[in-house]
Amino acid sequence: MNRVTTHSRGIFILHLWLVATVVSLPACASASTNVQTAVTDPIPVLSYYYIWFDTQSWDRAKTDYPLLGRYSSSNIDVMRQHIQWAKAAGINGFIVSWKSTDKLNQRLEQLIKVADEENFKLAIIYQGLDFQRDPLPIAQVDSDLSYFIDHYADDPAFQIYERPLVIWSGTWKYSREDVENVVLGKREQILILASEKNVDGYSRIADLVDGDAYYWSSVNPDTFPNYADKLTGMSEAVHANGGLWIAPASPGFDARLIGGTTVVDRKDGQTLQTQFNTAMQSSPDAIGLISWNEFSENSHIEPSENYGDRYLKALTKIRRVSAPVVKNFDSSEPDTTVGDFDSSEPAGTLNSLGTDRLFALGVTGSLIVVSLFVDIRRTIH
Repeated sequence: MNRVTTHSRGIFILHLWLVATVVSLPACASASTNVQTAVTDPIPVLSYYYIWFDTQSWDRAKTDYPLLGRYSSSNIDVMRQHIQWAKAAGINGFIVSWKSTDKLNQRLEQLIKVADEENFKLAIIYQGLDFQRDPLPIAQVDSDLSYFIDHYADDPAFQIYERPLVIWSGTWKYSREDVENVVLGKREQILILASEKNVDGYSRIADLVDGDAYYWSSVNPDTFPNYADKLTGMSEAVHANGGLWIAPASPGFDARLIGGTTVVDRKDGQTLQTQFNTAMQSSPDAIGLISWNEFSENSHIEPSENYGDRYLKALTKIRRVSAPVVKNFDSSEPDTTVGDFDSSEPAGTLNSLGTDRLFALGVTGSLIVVSLFVDIRRTIH
């Protein structure tokens, strides 16, 4: 083998190495950035999550439906897909709507199992009001929270803070005496947050709770006066008492089919961006994203028939992570399972490379062609 041939082979190997470098390095860098964000992000994003759905639930007060089909919340494969999509979109955990019933306990246990397997976090929003928005009997609230402590609180899925997080929805309907009787002896084992809607309401029971989570799904940032100031004022009051402040953010709202009158336009993701930014400005300890799947109030970000994966993509832009791959399937069809696709797998198309990497690959390819041409001419001469 002469020196010219050896030189040409060396140049060719160098060209192959350049192509491999261009294809692989951006992917490695992107993955590293995402992991760092998930690990070091000091303010978790927790999305409110509902496990109340039966297949017939979708027949009432709905104008949109999940891409996963009209599922039952008992479907563990649907739970897994929800968690995988949520994780990929930059959500750190679900705040699960719960009270102790046989059906909801079974569903919560399934969700905990999946969360543990997927390294995903959970918190609880305890539904202290009934369907008519009246407070549950105080003995039931006390018993349910004790049941949670005894059966679920030790699970790693609830390790977001130093103790498992429980938000008591509807505290404004209970007397100070009732709240005091329920929390007595429990705050050493769980964090109990109120769900008060203003500073005065929170101050009424501030010394009895570990903070406040305001579920404000219907605010219109364009029309509500001093919207940002209200969140900041609540944050200051909660932090002055050493509590946790969970600030609300929602993509939009429309509950007219269940008796509401307020409509908050989604504005193709701008409403979510505005509310998220405003929540962040209130110095929260977490963002309470309203919601993953509250379809009756149309505050959902779960991929749906009307919106596709638009609001997961809007969230990934806010969170600065790569958007998850969302594919259609129908959980209500017996022959179709979630296992038919995996949102963690690359798309398998040129789009999965990313435009920056494709551009770099094209430039490198052009340089290789020119270089090979010059090398051939040298070999001939």
